[in-house]
Amino acid sequence: MNQKTRFKILSGIVATLIISSFVGYAHPAYASDDLSVLRVGYFPNLTHAPAVIGIGNGDFQKVLGGVKIEPHIFNAGPAAIEALYANQIDLTYIGSTPVINAFVKSDGDIRIIAGAASAGAAFVVRNDAGIKSVQDFVGKTFSTPQLGNTQDIALRAYLLANGYKTSDNGGSVTVLPATNSDIVTLMLKKSIDGAWVPEPWVTTLVHQANGKIFLDERSLWANGQFVTGQIVVRPEFLKAHPDVVKKFLEANVDEDNWINTNPDQAREVFNTEYAKLTTKSIPDDQLKEAFSRLAITYDPIVSSLYVSADNQYKVGFLDSKPDLTGIYDLTLLNQVLQEKGLPQISSDVNSPTHLDTTQQSSVNSVTQSSPTVNPTSVVPEFGPVAPMVLVVAMVGIIVSATKTRVVQKL
Repeated sequence: MNQKTRFKILSGIVATLIISSFVGYAHPAYASDDLSVLRVGYFPNLTHAPAVIGIGNGDFQKVLGGVKIEPHIFNAGPAAIEALYANQIDLTYIGSTPVINAFVKSDGDIRIIAGAASAGAAFVVRNDAGIKSVQDFVGKTFSTPQLGNTQDIALRAYLLANGYKTSDNGGSVTVLPATNSDIVTLMLKKSIDGAWVPEPWVTTLVHQANGKIFLDERSLWANGQFVTGQIVVRPEFLKAHPDVVKKFLEANVDEDNWINTNPDQAREVFNTEYAKLTTKSIPDDQLKEAFSRLAITYDPIVSSLYVSADNQYKVGFLDSKPDLTGIYDLTLLNQVLQEKGLPQISSDVNSPTHLDTTQQSSVNSVTQSSPTVNPTSVVPEFGPVAPMVLVVAMVGIIVSATKTRVVQKL
């Protein structure tokens, strides 16, 4: 069996086990009665800044009133999706790739109900890795936050667009998934040559791990805008508790607008809440630089999701080009926007209300320097669900095999 076939089989097994766990554990029907607790997932990243700030400082709770918000912190999207289907959380902030995969594998049992952030991701390489252009990737090892997460697919698609195959497909470049905090350690130890990560980890690698920005992902998209944070929920929960979800979206829109109109204060509050989650704070000049590489927005930037889905297909994470019809339900978001006198957002990929985010494959590299954030240690949450153990074990097999190849090169 060749490595390409092995990679596709392992990726398929992981996806199948995840979805099997969704089905195997019957998700209890949501009663349409009063909800007392809303369990919300998000990551300690800038792309989830509305949640980090608004849930952390109590802004969201004020809007939700008697419904208590219960936060759940994750490292990357696949873990959050697992928790959503294991009934450990009710809705979550997340990137694009895990949502697409869940939508396809669960026959449409997930909905995107709002955006959270655009951009804020980059490909950082070690200054002493000898990488000056894409021609220098041969034999290199790069990391991403998790197998199949948004940055993982972005890196694999970028490599493919520039003529490279990954080692699990018989190629010359190794991709090693690791948690964001572990990526910092791997860079410091020179066990990896670079990583594709979201903010504030981009800044962390630059300032604390001898890194430089090889490619700001904005350069791959027209207008520099693409979805990196959005809010998702299962349709069953959305149908049972529309009033609660609407209040949550109202809180999110309010937080987005406050962040954009009060950037200095927003950084200060983000830093405070970030430190509570990670025990680390970020120098303000570095945090300001990190924020400059993303936009906080409730627009989910529909067209960019379709490009991401295309990339998943191209790198082999999907067997066919996915039909994303029905993945968006922006009804409640538009009700909130209408009540606030703000423009409506269409879920039509061709709507002029969305920015043109067609990916530009011709861009090879952008050599920049930029600031950072301190490394943290946030462990992804995996619930006590038996099939989840199989998922983690399978991912472990993949990662372990990759690590073996890395050690052999060191």
